Amino acid sequence: MRATVQLTAVHAQEQARTGPQSEVARLRAQLERVQGRKLDAPVLPVHSALASLLPGGGLRPGSAYSLPRSTSLLLALLSQPSQSGSWCAAVGIPRLGAEAAEGLGVDLSRLVLIPDPGARWLTVTATIAEVLPVVAVRPAGRAADGEIARLAARLRDRGAVLLVQGPWPQAEAVLEIADPAWTGLGRGHGYLATRELTVTSSSRRWPRSRRARVMLPDASGQVSVAPETMRGVEPLRSGDELRSDERFVPFEARAVG
Repeated sequence: MRATVQLTAVHAQEQARTGPQSEVARLRAQLERVQGRKLDAPVLPVHSALASLLPGGGLRPGSAYSLPRSTSLLLALLSQPSQSGSWCAAVGIPRLGAEAAEGLGVDLSRLVLIPDPGARWLTVTATIAEVLPVVAVRPAGRAADGEIARLAARLRDRGAVLLVQGPWPQAEAVLEIADPAWTGLGRGHGYLATRELTVTSSSRRWPRSRRARVMLPDASGQVSVAPETMRGVEPLRSGDELRSDERFVPFEARAVG
């Protein structure tokens, strides 16, 4: 009888010690089943200047990300995955050019361009996500909730990443750009050389937004962390922020070639 009591006490102590860990493991497994992916699955790499803005420090397979209509930011996110061997596609972005993509480090041998998918852009995007690990898209219209849900399930099933230039429900992170400032332009003459801007990221995984000041592009045409102080910087008017990618810069002008 005493031995039985002792064994029961030991079992109770063991349960008290392992109970919280086992409960966490159970909840973790349940969440992974719902989301269709491992929470600790490796992420696709991104440039170090942008890594702190993404949960896990990279692009999480099976997830979607909401981006502004910034060609350079999109290409900066595609560069490291393509260089590490992942095929990428850009759907419905006709002004994205090969020269600009190569300038920001995208491996053109692993880049597929579908500039005009037509009204069936979501179907095209879902089809491409079946075979390529990274798909960027600029929506040509509003999609039905059911179609978006089916695409999300396909992303989780295939482990693909979706980069959307526009709002997107249940995005892993929402990136925005603000406060662009240029160097190189004098009073009515000269060439725009570098751009410094603030990239802000919000995610349901964080209690508050994160932000980073980056050079996009820097003097070498790449993305980099902005220095603490900049000279000769002239900020754009606030109304020009989202149009800055396609207006003032010879660098961005290469994206339309």
